[in-house]
Amino acid sequence: MIDRKLLKRFVMPFRRVRGRVAMSMGRIRSDRPLCRHYGYSRGTPIDRFYIERFLDAHRGDIRGHVLEIGDDRYSRRFGEARVTKQDVLHLNSHSPGATLSGDLSQSGVIPEATFDCIILTQTLQFIFDAAAALEQIHSALRPGGVALITVPGVTSIDRGEWGNNWFWSFTDTALQRLLTRTFDPKRVNVSTHGNLYAATAFLHGAAIEEVSLAKLRKLDQAYPVTVTARAVR
Repeated sequence: MIDRKLLKRFVMPFRRVRGRVAMSMGRIRSDRPLCRHYGYSRGTPIDRFYIERFLDAHRGDIRGHVLEIGDDRYSRRFGEARVTKQDVLHLNSHSPGATLSGDLSQSGVIPEATFDCIILTQTLQFIFDAAAALEQIHSALRPGGVALITVPGVTSIDRGEWGNNWFWSFTDTALQRLLTRTFDPKRVNVSTHGNLYAATAFLHGAAIEEVSLAKLRKLDQAYPVTVTARAVR
């Protein structure tokens, strides 16, 4: 006869708790994620909780002439009417909405001393020469301009479109050292976000809508899901 208690503990991947899903021992021991695309098939990926909280906290920096990578969704969402001019950098010049194209680590791709704010979310992991890319970011900012940067810490690796170009995950120490090669250390603020619960849920591909927000808010620097930086030229 099947022991239903053992079945629930070791086989059932998640159990419902007041409308959410709670990680069970079966899920933690599983070698298959709920979603291989960071939770997009289930809702909003866990790392977006930290990315969007960071941008919301610094929405006042998103103003004037803004550059964002890939698209302008965060500029529009958090910059609103403070954004007076928008540029979008994409590796592919044919990408819809792109006004600039090319490799961010190469000189001449983005203009110098032009932007009041640059939003660089989850991009540096795809650039092998991350230090050169940050030098270009510094050069492209106007004096007093702000770079708002997020990078992955504990993460799965994309095996789809960008899989062959994923080079790095970051610690706060690494990002701090990279930034302060060019930016004044007194004008760089690096933080980590996440904990064991968040990292486990993220690796399994659970979505924000399925987990405890109170638990996501707790910080354990040993398990950085997302590393953020605010750097001022």
